[in-house]
Amino acid sequence: MPRRFIRRDNWEFGGHAAPAEGTSGEPKSRKRRLATTLVFTTLFFAGASLAAVAGNQFSPLTAEDSQQLAGDTTTTDATATPAAVDASAAPVDAGAGPADAGTDTTAAVDATATPADATSSAPAVDDTTPPASLRRPSTAGSAGAPAVTSGPKQSAKRSAKAANGWKATKLRTILLPKLKPAPAPEIEGPPSAATIWLNSQLPDPTPPALRLSPKFASNLKATAKGAGLDWATVLGILRARGATGHTPADRATLRKLSFRLASYGPAKGDWARIVSYSGDTSFADRAAALARYDRAVGLRGLVKGLEAAKKSIATRLLLDRNVSIYEGGRNDIVQNKVDVRVLAVIAYLRESFGQVTVSSLVSGHRLYARPGVISAHVSGHAVDIIGLGDSAIQGHQEPGGITERAVRELLFLPTEVMPRQVISLLGLGGASFPMADHYNHIHIGF
Repeated sequence: MPRRFIRRDNWEFGGHAAPAEGTSGEPKSRKRRLATTLVFTTLFFAGASLAAVAGNQFSPLTAEDSQQLAGDTTTTDATATPAAVDASAAPVDAGAGPADAGTDTTAAVDATATPADATSSAPAVDDTTPPASLRRPSTAGSAGAPAVTSGPKQSAKRSAKAANGWKATKLRTILLPKLKPAPAPEIEGPPSAATIWLNSQLPDPTPPALRLSPKFASNLKATAKGAGLDWATVLGILRARGATGHTPADRATLRKLSFRLASYGPAKGDWARIVSYSGDTSFADRAAALARYDRAVGLRGLVKGLEAAKKSIATRLLLDRNVSIYEGGRNDIVQNKVDVRVLAVIAYLRESFGQVTVSSLVSGHRLYARPGVISAHVSGHAVDIIGLGDSAIQGHQEPGGITERAVRELLFLPTEVMPRQVISLLGLGGASFPMADHYNHIHIGF
């Protein structure tokens, strides 16, 4: 009798139940996994679609905020001091809780807007650390924090430009630190022609090329004395005619000129004699002024140079009762603080007006002519005159008055001792110009 094999369910043997008839041969657990996979795939794509829509709506706001932040950074970096940049570069407190992108941006803007304390002694932050507004927001410690999407290309370019501007500013600060400037030289004068004062020792105004030869000086003095004239008058006429150099004229010319001047008979003063000789008042003005200057510095100064004659000129001024100098100014002359040009001008004004009053040389004058500009008085290159011919400058600056006469006389000086500025209330051209605060004196500067 044949053996019958009876199918038994697998569960009896510890396996799974056999599938029923009319169903697929796959187990039910595999169908569940397939269904679950489909559901999660659908949810994933649905979530991705929602995130894309939300990102498109959030992008314009992010671009606008990035543009505003880049603009604030550029303005701050362009005008901020190194202290302000260091303040903006302070790191965010690590103990603070994680913040989203908006909170981090607000904190960065507030950090750059805080003014730096000028007296703060806090150590400087490393120059290689960029400002907080240029750092990327940190996402460490917050896994669920949303990532900030990048703005448009224009915003990225502006951010890069702001970073480059910050780097350039820091490099300039490091390589070219600001130094306290030294006091500027004195610059005074009319707006069209300013005078630059170097406040240093000036050379002898009469170098050897401008000095008279000893032989010519001896012939000049002997010839003028033989004709009953002053040597300065003869030399003044020669210089007014343009004769210069070591020997302005030979002995024969000196003799003819001297006897011609003497033939006009006695005359009161150089000017009258020169007018009688030339018939030209303008020429007489210049020739007489040059004669007074030659007489003021002396024949020795014209031969040896003004620096060689400085001591004799200073001594003569200090002993002259018609030269009034305040006590501090007299000490300046004794201590050799005053330039020889200034002494020559004082002697020239004494020769021209008979009396001169000096109010300021070196001592007693303020250091600065105006803020940041050292006065020419400090180096002994200037003098203030408050009186001439026993008349005060204050109240006598009208046309034709004593001040106008003095200014015109100063403009007749030789080129080597011509002042660089003659300041009063009058402007007569050349080195002369007016300033309102010189109502009571004449400022003469070299």
